[in-house]
Amino acid sequence: QVQLVGSGGGLVQPGGSLRLSCAAAGRTFSSYAMAWFRQAPGKEREFVAAIRNNGGMVWHSDAVRGRFTISRDNTKNTLYLQMNSLRPEDTAVYYCAAGPIVGRSPSEYVYWGPGTQVTVSS
Repeated sequence: QVQLVGSGGGLVQPGGSLRLSCAAAGRTFSSYAMAWFRQAPGKEREFVAAIRNNGGMVWHSDAVRGRFTISRDNTKNTLYLQMNSLRPEDTAVYYCAAGPIVGRSPSEYVYWGPGTQVTVSS
């Protein structure tokens, strides 16, 4: 099993930056593909980015490509999401997730963090 705890969310002005972290408890972090999803009020959970277990391949949604970067440090059991050029439409609760294979659907991930709020507003 993997326990996930996200952090780094907050309030930021449009055009600003934030870095989300997701700390994993457990000795098998490096075995899992990891991903970030987000969910805005009244909307479905949306894929943001994913990364293979060894970090060798990454994927970003069209909505965030070029602005957000997913990465991981398996020596620290931590997943990151660097978010630049933030927009009001990026406002959502951001969730980290772990699963056996990388994918874009929430159903492909087994373990979820509790979520961290990101609000982009002036």
